[in-house]
Amino acid sequence: MEKWSLMTITVLLALTVRWAVSLGSYSGAGKPPMYGDYEAQRHWQEITYNLPIRQWYFNTSDNNLLYWGLDYPPLTAYHSFVCAYIAKLINPDWVALHTSRGYESQPHKLFMRTTVFVADLLVYIPAVILYCFSLKETSAKKKASTCALCILLYPGLILIDHGHFQYPLSLGLALWAVLCLSHDWDLLGSMAFCFALNYKQMELYHSLPFFCYLLGKCFKKGLKGKGLVLLAKLAGTVLVSFAACWLPFGTDVEQIMQVLRRLFPIDRGLFEACMFSSPTHCPDKVANIWCSLSVLIKIKNVISPRTQLKLSFAVTFLSLLPACIKLTVQPSLRGFKFALVSCALSFFLFSFQVHEKSILLVSVPVCLVINEIPFMATWFLLVSTFSLLPLLLKDGLLLPYAATTPAFLALCLASFSILEKTSAEDLQLKAFSLSLKGYVAWAKAFPRIVRSLFLLSLSLMGALSVLSAAVPPPQRLPDLFPLAVAVVSCLHFLLFLLYFNVVILWDSKNRGQKKIS
Repeated sequence: MEKWSLMTITVLLALTVRWAVSLGSYSGAGKPPMYGDYEAQRHWQEITYNLPIRQWYFNTSDNNLLYWGLDYPPLTAYHSFVCAYIAKLINPDWVALHTSRGYESQPHKLFMRTTVFVADLLVYIPAVILYCFSLKETSAKKKASTCALCILLYPGLILIDHGHFQYPLSLGLALWAVLCLSHDWDLLGSMAFCFALNYKQMELYHSLPFFCYLLGKCFKKGLKGKGLVLLAKLAGTVLVSFAACWLPFGTDVEQIMQVLRRLFPIDRGLFEACMFSSPTHCPDKVANIWCSLSVLIKIKNVISPRTQLKLSFAVTFLSLLPACIKLTVQPSLRGFKFALVSCALSFFLFSFQVHEKSILLVSVPVCLVINEIPFMATWFLLVSTFSLLPLLLKDGLLLPYAATTPAFLALCLASFSILEKTSAEDLQLKAFSLSLKGYVAWAKAFPRIVRSLFLLSLSLMGALSVLSAAVPPPQRLPDLFPLAVAVVSCLHFLLFLLYFNVVILWDSKNRGQKKIS
């Protein structure tokens, strides 16, 4: 009973923080003609409610795709329709065709914010709570509420979902999939992940670890016996799940092709994460390798879009290959969670058309291992929130950012004593360290070096946050601070990618994992 009481307090605190953030501004508020993501979600409700399904993804006189046309998979569209149906009952003006464009009012803001709260309460928060209770380690079980509080108060997700405006459904469904796999409910896990992927195509960031882990389980069971049966069941589950999501579009091949063209608009180029951005939005200032390199080399001016696509695919594939091979050969739940982090980070750093919000696809898996590597997880989550700073400043979310980020750091310091867990063993680098010559000589200095780098990183991020918020940039360099934030964050992410791959590749014990049979 006591642990459930603590968890109730945890959830109430998490909801209070979300409510406080939601009182502020949102993406594109009062900024015509395109407004922002808030208007995009409202517009999708308008389109899905008033137009037949066959017109949802097509450019027509009633559906101008240049004005926030649907570019997410069918489950997003169905969710928009459900929200629109409720909105219509409350106030038909909110979803009136054409005339509701750019609609802004306090009652409507309350309705939209409430839809995000409901999604959080029904999908994301329960998955986090059950995941924390399912942790195998005894010490982690005692800290289930603490672990859940740290995950639920991760500022990046709160600021984007309840500030900028976004639904946590795809990430929540992915969490349910991880939870199911942790209990060996492989078919339910596969179905949950299929739904996540059919809500947002960016869940492809997580697809390879799911595929490799389940394929590795099939290999371990033997492809001439139980493994083949499991593989057939998994294939059937995926096919049925996709068929259910795409059924309304399955009667016409052109419908399917048009939806796919909307989901993967490769002609936009390497950097065009959102061709419908508002005039104030700067999509090129993303903390990945391509945008950071563009400071020195204008890649989009010297390489054709098709070549950009091939280059980004090759680099992304090579960067995630080691972790995927290891997971397939030695499938373990622990390895699976770390592979989710590594592969998602590879996609963020090297793939095609990355949006700054995509870092959340890395951050949520990092939250899943915060009990195992609290120091590095906390550090990463702080950097990921910092990388969103230019977007948050445009949305008027400086105050929530300045309040939630230090509070999160303080919470992690108090909950996990992270500054005391910086040894090679604490960082899960003992096996790697022992393989290096002269390990004993620098082992004692290692924790001090790591802490110094952490404090230097915090100081740099703090200074750039203050400069970005308070100091006007030079007239000749108007994007100086957003670029600095992107480059500094990218350098951090590259080092984190190296770190997570080292942990994965040098982990031969798979501690705490039950044998797959």
